[in-house]
Amino acid sequence: MTKIVFEAMPAADARHIWDGGTDAYDLPPEVAISDGDSVPCRHCLMPIDRGESYYVFAYKPFASRQPYAETGPIFLHRQPCKRALCAGEAPVILDSPYYILRGYNADERIVYGTGGVVARRSIVDHAIDLLANESVDFVDVRSAANNCFQCRIRRSAEGS
Repeated sequence: MTKIVFEAMPAADARHIWDGGTDAYDLPPEVAISDGDSVPCRHCLMPIDRGESYYVFAYKPFASRQPYAETGPIFLHRQPCKRALCAGEAPVILDSPYYILRGYNADERIVYGTGGVVARRSIVDHAIDLLANESVDFVDVRSAANNCFQCRIRRSAEGS
């Protein structure tokens, strides 16, 4: 059976914002204060606590600029946090009832037939099924309600 890992946004992407960089649209990130309700940091994959400041910015989790390279808003702790890697089970931030899972190939192109809305309780099993397809290099998890990038799922380095 395929083992999986949930990956947060890369540390270099977070560091770019923390160091004063601009977002995917070349705009500075906005600063907001968390109300403690559904404000998930995409770097540590933990909720941002009520009263804590965070960044909101446009993020493109793809290296290439091409039609399948979706861009959308995400949240990031304003103070640096540790990047999460969650082996085998969904991270804490995935607490909504449904998510969009979509498989991409090594060229960051959607593998047709892999996209769908999946119940939270089925994310791990569905991702394992998608990654069993050799043409799928990774699976992105997005909000079913707002289509925001949540995290990426890959095969574990431990193998099968």
